[in-house]
Formats: sequence, structure tokens, C-alpha cells
Amino acid sequence: MTPPTMTSEAPVTVDRRNSLVSWRTRAGDRGAGFRGTSPQRHGRRDYILRRVLAVADLAAIGTALVVALAVTKGTAPMPTQLVWSLGTVPVWLVLFKLYGLYDRDAKRISHTTVDDIPALLHALVIGSLLLWLYFDALAPGKLLFEQILLFACVTMLLAVSFRAASRGSLTRMGSAERVLLVGEAEITATLVRKMQSHPEYALEPVGLVASDSSSPGASALPILGDIDELPALVDRHDIDRIIVSPVEIDQHRVMDLLYRCKQLSRKVSLLPSVSEAMGPSTEIDDLEGITVLGLNPPILSRSSRFMKRALDVLGAGLALLVMGPLAILIATAIKLDSRGPVLFRQQRVGKGGRPFALLKFRTMVADAEQRREALVAQSSDPHWLKLERDPRITRVGRFLRMTSLDELPQLWNVLRGEMSLVGPRPLIESEDQLVEGWGRGRLDLTPGITGYWQVLGRTIIPFAEMVKLDYLYVTNWSLWADIRLILRTLPAVLTRRGAN
Repeated sequence: MTPPTMTSEAPVTVDRRNSLVSWRTRAGDRGAGFRGTSPQRHGRRDYILRRVLAVADLAAIGTALVVALAVTKGTAPMPTQLVWSLGTVPVWLVLFKLYGLYDRDAKRISHTTVDDIPALLHALVIGSLLLWLYFDALAPGKLLFEQILLFACVTMLLAVSFRAASRGSLTRMGSAERVLLVGEAEITATLVRKMQSHPEYALEPVGLVASDSSSPGASALPILGDIDELPALVDRHDIDRIIVSPVEIDQHRVMDLLYRCKQLSRKVSLLPSVSEAMGPSTEIDDLEGITVLGLNPPILSRSSRFMKRALDVLGAGLALLVMGPLAILIATAIKLDSRGPVLFRQQRVGKGGRPFALLKFRTMVADAEQRREALVAQSSDPHWLKLERDPRITRVGRFLRMTSLDELPQLWNVLRGEMSLVGPRPLIESEDQLVEGWGRGRLDLTPGITGYWQVLGRTIIPFAEMVKLDYLYVTNWSLWADIRLILRTLPAVLTRRGAN
């Protein structure tokens, strides 16, 4: 299986002897239990740092509000304005989260508070404007321009100061990350020297997992073993971060290796020779001039999972309320058009490989599944059933498919937690069995009603390309990316691109 470039048409399946499935079997893992091996030290440190930064921001915003309202004379009594303004503090945390101000430390080695300044500045401009609109529309009295300006300036000064103090304190109090290097042996001498000369990075190089052609004598670290021993080595040496140098490793093996690291729940940094692993959330990092790529943490933080789930519940709930009358009309039209149930239920493979019953408005005749096998030979894609004109689709069903209204019942799947508003495409079991190796990473997030596949072309996109799009979505997830995909879904539906 080729790495996930956006143009490759290579088959999705790979040799099972070299696949991740066989590797995981050798490692003694058969499923969810493997995820429980996340090292508590670095996971706990990231957990604490996110919350310490949030507390620092709350302190900065609260103090700045008091200063701005106390120093300047507003249009309403200061205590009244303060009470109304403090009610917006949770919104500030959401805004900072959208700007990635709590997540970049987990991806970058050399991230400092200085690196936060552009995002902080942008967030404060947007947030201050929203604060002014909030007072103008709801609160008694208005905020004056000088109050807003003073608040933004004080917040910026305090947030930078408090964040720097928080990071410095945690670095001094915590232990260094234990680092395992994978790949070319010759580059390790330079990397080790740079790690040791920058104690602020808090990195402790432990050893090297060499590629087959690496020379043991060229390494500045002890060679602990080869790539096939990676799970045991990570556990034996209590590794926190893995730095991959893929110069001497073939591309398929690199992608499999990255997926192994993800399953081991260790942080990963990649020396940039595999551009296919990059995505919109990749952070450009450096070790004293040597560029490395910071990938997303292997497991979403609790706050990220909460934000994604909150977006799902809020969005699906509002959509069901608004679309309820339309759903009743659709159900009536389906019953009048053809015999059979209103809803179509189909087993799909969800997060972690768990099956669930996906709901849709029925768009085909009642015996559509029994007629499926007879139509497979006519499919233009060998991986799934793709027909220019499917004879099983009803008249009402054709309209529902062209407008994507047949997917409205999936909002109930979202509320039940079986699906998300945005996520990988949920596959039936026979299609899911075609995906192996690193492509299985698409199951690390809950499948979605919409996603890259739906927005970029649906059935126009081949099966193999769909798997790669889902892989890139999962490995580069961000809340803002979900919001962007939701906003892009309506134009995709209106243009009917790729609708079948």
C-alpha cells in the first residue's frame, strides 16, 4: 500500500505478512487493550499543562476585565459591567481552544510562549469585538472603546506572562521526555548534541532503533534493536517520544511505522522526508536548525473530545428541531411512492471496528439488498458498488439522494454517539475488510455524516483515495477543520457533485 498521497491510485490492501495486523499480533495485542499502554508520565504532563494554561488565561482575562472597568468610567456602574463581563469568560476559553492555544505543546518540541503570540493577538482582536457586540446587544450599558482597548492590552501582557511562568514551572518540576530515535544512525549524533545543549526542551535521548542498512558504529546512542522490536523496546525503556528519520526506510514501512507509534500512544516527531504524512495540522518544529514535523498527539485530549462531542450534540439537536417538519413530509412521500419501511437500517463499521446500525430514509425498493450481488459485476469500482444508474432506486429516493436528504435520520445516530457530524465515511463490513495496514487508522475517530469524501466529490473519488482522505482527516483533526467541513457541506450538496 502506497503512502497517502492525494493522487496515488494504488490498491488499499497490503501484504498481511508485513501489515500492522500481523505486527500487533506479534506484540500480543488484539484490540482495545493496546490503547491502554499510554505512558502516564508524559500523558499526565500534557493533561496538567493544558489545564494550567487555561487557568493562566482565566486569571489574565479576569484581571484585565477588573483593571479596564476600574480605571475607566463606563456608561453603567462598574460592578454591573463586571458581572456581565465575567459571564463571557468560558467563551474566551472556547475561542482560545479554536486557535489551538492548548494543543500545540503536545505536538512541538521547542514550543514556547513566544510562539503563542500571533494566535493570542488574533484571538484577542476577534474576542474583543465579540465582547463589544455582546454589551451592545444584551448588557446594560455599553463598553467604551478605551475600555476594550485597555482590556485587550492588559490581557495580552498578562496572558503572555502567566503562560511563560506556567510553562517554566512545569518544565522545572517535571522529568525530561525519554526519546527513542528510529532510522538513520548517522544523524543521531547531531540530534543528541542539540537535545543535550538545550535543557529547555526537556529531552533525554535513550537509544536508537536502526534501519537494516544503518551502521552501528555511526550511532551516538546504543542501538537497542530493529524496527520489528519497537513495541517491546518502547515498553522496556519507558519511551515518551519517538523521532523518526525515514531516510533509509521504504515509504510503506515508514507509514506502517508511524501507525505503530500511534497505536503505542507515544508522541511522534518526523524528520521531513515523508511529505505524505503531512496535513493541515502539522506543526513545523526545529532542534537548533534541524527541521522536524510535529504530528497530532496519538489520542485526542479530553478537551478536544469534549469540544467535538459538544459540537455534535448541539448541531444534531438543532438540525432535528429545524428539519422535523420536513422529515415528516419525506416519510409520507416514501410511503406513498413504494412499499416498504420509511427507514433503512444497515450495519456499518464504526469507531474502533465496532458495528452499529446506520439510519437513512429508504431510497430503494424493499428487496434492494437481495439484488445487490447481481449488480456487482456492473460496478465501475471493484471495491464497492458504483453504478451510473442504479435500477433499485425509487423516484422519491432519487430526489432524496441528489439532495442528500436521505441522510437526515443519521442525526439520531449522532445524538446516540454512534456517529459524528464530521468524520470518516462509515463503511459496510465487506468494504471495511479491504482496508489494511495504516489505513485502519481511519477507525480511530467516530464516522461522520460529512467529511472530506462527501465535500470533495463523493462517488467521484475512488475507494483507495477515500481511505487516504479519511486517514489524513483523523491524523490531522482539529475543531476548526470540523467547522470548515460543515460550512463546505452545503455548497457540496447544492452542486450535487458526486451524488449517486
